[in-house]
Amino acid sequence: MKEHISDPISLGFAALADPTRRAVLQRLSAGEASVAELMEPFDLTQPTISKHLKVLEDAGLIESGRLAQRRPRRLNRQGVETLSKWLEDFRQQWDRRFDNLENYLTGVSQNGSADDTSDQDTAKDSDRR
Repeated sequence: MKEHISDPISLGFAALADPTRRAVLQRLSAGEASVAELMEPFDLTQPTISKHLKVLEDAGLIESGRLAQRRPRRLNRQGVETLSKWLEDFRQQWDRRFDNLENYLTGVSQNGSADDTSDQDTAKDSDRR
């Protein structure tokens, strides 16, 4: 049975897992477009592209407007920003970790050993075993 995903981050990344949906988002970054316009670069039927659009809408990444009989799609700025913020926070966390590792390794290579107490902690752990 397929698990139901409900949080915005998971929905967003699940939607972005498909290259067609990523291409649709790329196209919509240039401005709103109709379903027919979004179908043009793909060899897809209207029902198939509509399914992709539904996934993107359910993920909060796009929204549909209404202009007479047309229902143009456009990016949903808030949905895209939610994913962007999550990725930026994740990147910053790993940048800090890599900076800390680089500082540690620089200290080890310059001094022949680490300046912190991690060596002492390792020795204590060995004694406990």
